[in-house]
Amino acid sequence: MRYSCALPPSHGTVDRARLAERLGYHRVWVFESPAMYGDTWVALARVAEATERIGLATGVAVPGLRHPVVTASAIATVAELAPGRLVTAFGTGATGRTTLGLAPARLTELADYTRQVRGLLAGEVVEVDGRPCQLTHLPGFAPPRPLEVPVWLAVSGAKGLRTARDVGAPGVIATSIPPEGLHGWPDAALLRFGTVLAPGEDHTSPRVQAAAGPGYASIAHLTWERAREAVDTFPGGREWRLALEATRPEGEQHLVAHQGHLATLTDRDQTLVAAAGPALLTPGWNGDEATIAKHAKEAATEGVTEIVYVPGGPDPDHELTAFASAVAS
Repeated sequence: MRYSCALPPSHGTVDRARLAERLGYHRVWVFESPAMYGDTWVALARVAEATERIGLATGVAVPGLRHPVVTASAIATVAELAPGRLVTAFGTGATGRTTLGLAPARLTELADYTRQVRGLLAGEVVEVDGRPCQLTHLPGFAPPRPLEVPVWLAVSGAKGLRTARDVGAPGVIATSIPPEGLHGWPDAALLRFGTVLAPGEDHTSPRVQAAAGPGYASIAHLTWERAREAVDTFPGGREWRLALEATRPEGEQHLVAHQGHLATLTDRDQTLVAAAGPALLTPGWNGDEATIAKHAKEAATEGVTEIVYVPGGPDPDHELTAFASAVAS
């Protein structure tokens, strides 16, 4: 079982990536959510130049945010900086698009975008918005085509996995394991958040609330986005929703609903986390080292080949170190 990490693009991304490399992490995945974090491709380029062996990946890039040629050119640039280390994964953008007021991309759009970018990397002429497009860099401006960079899909559920198979994706990254498992994929990554509990820690610990809270709060963010009053079923959820809705007028609330997604807590999120009680530790992977190691072994039996850990809270270095110790033991 390989273990990797996912990080939001920020001024600290390079330092986190260097630490991850020292700790034996397989890959660094970088978020794409431009309304809330820095630029994915700038962050990947910085990490490429600051590290030696650790893999790089988009975690995940989102159709519709960039023209396929712009994305393919960015892939070529990072691939030249870190030959053989880059994987590109595309997803529907449940956060990256909704924070812009856009619906997540449809699976058909995801498939089309994937084929377009893959064709461009191969040196082909592809049609985008009814016009022929191609990467036409002369020597010295980008690596020659065809460019061999794996293009994965971020999908969960039967329809998403079927789309990944239809487009011939060599790997997938999922947020959950379907009942039939993820067997049959050469590469199948599972995204997990949570924290490793030290002896005596539980949901009442301020450190645990700060570290496990962003993952828990992200579920409330997505629940609100899909059905606003459904978040009222969370302990403290109605108060969270009213606080959010008081922050911005109707029509602008999506701009702030996902702030801190998987990384840190807003003031209203802290109130939600404090009200969660033991339920705070239910989603994600939370437990002592033995529990985390057990989760990883169970995931392997379901076909998962790579765990992608998202360190949350104010001390991501501690979270990365603790998680690596647990899964490598």
